[in-house]
Amino acid sequence: MKCELPHLRIGGYEAKMPIVQGGMSVGISLDNLASAVANEGGIGVIGAAGIGMMEPDFDANFREANKRALKTVIRKTRSKTNGIVGVNIMVALTDFEELVETAIDEKTDILFLGAGLPLKVPIEEARKRSTAIVPIVSSAKAAKLIFDYWHRRYGDIPDGVVVEGPLAGGHLGFKKEQIEREEYQLERILPEVIKVVRCFEELYSRKIPVIAAGGIFTGKDIRKYIEMGSAGVQMATRFVATEECDASKEFKETYVRCTKKDLIIIDSPVGLPGRAINNHFLEEVNKGTKKPFVCPWKCLRTCDVVNSPYCIGSALINAKNGMLNDGFAFAGANAYRIHSITTVKELMKELVEDYRSTSSNS
Repeated sequence: MKCELPHLRIGGYEAKMPIVQGGMSVGISLDNLASAVANEGGIGVIGAAGIGMMEPDFDANFREANKRALKTVIRKTRSKTNGIVGVNIMVALTDFEELVETAIDEKTDILFLGAGLPLKVPIEEARKRSTAIVPIVSSAKAAKLIFDYWHRRYGDIPDGVVVEGPLAGGHLGFKKEQIEREEYQLERILPEVIKVVRCFEELYSRKIPVIAAGGIFTGKDIRKYIEMGSAGVQMATRFVATEECDASKEFKETYVRCTKKDLIIIDSPVGLPGRAINNHFLEEVNKGTKKPFVCPWKCLRTCDVVNSPYCIGSALINAKNGMLNDGFAFAGANAYRIHSITTVKELMKELVEDYRSTSSNS
């Protein structure tokens, strides 16, 4: 008998596939990718950070450009799917509040809020528009802090929580020295977060899904974390090498070509370690080369604009557009296992078949 993947319910939404496509910002997951994932029964997610960088007036009017672009992309995504659509917004963004308000005004199904603690959020407005809110955390301590705060301040709790381990791509919620340590791996922190959430489930008589993220690559991985108690998984890296991903072909090919040795941990200008694919740009930065830039806006509160060797926003948008000599690609620890560009439909089919073929004893 085939073992089917369970559905994933977050707030008032139920996805046929327990797969959240991780929100990849600065133009990597926009309407094409998010709608394709949603159409296959998963949860498609738009990455909001730097979304306005494709607008002509971004340098002069970045706040309005970001809001306008986010509104446009949400509407374009909606025009391509009747599935579940989310938006990923980094708490560390200087215009975090405005982007959250914009996404809620557009009646986004789910907000995924990471890179900081989402404490002050417009809960009443979100509830009125049926927008579920899901924090992204890297520890049980962070989960408890958020749930405790919401309980005291709002008499409410989040609709779910994503637990992201250190094998994820992009900015990581760990100190550099913690990334390889056993006690910080997803297999260790997931049960701890589930334990925290269970207490609040009992208090509110509500089921709160815990979603595992970071390094999940196969259907076997999905089964593993579901059997550990997660309600679903979040995957980002695997969706980059798809036809529907909104990045350039050159960006996707960096994933196809990279080796395990190419995946390195960098010190990001925003004060966090990040996992990226090494290239000439990063090698020059590592040698001490400073890439001149003018910062007309400070997109992230934690960015050290004065001492930064380069503008991470510009570097990432350059890479998204295929100009890898002037930027670089973030990627998860398993990116080297990708050997070709596929479609979202084929990828989802592969994950389902692998899940079905993997016995619970494997």
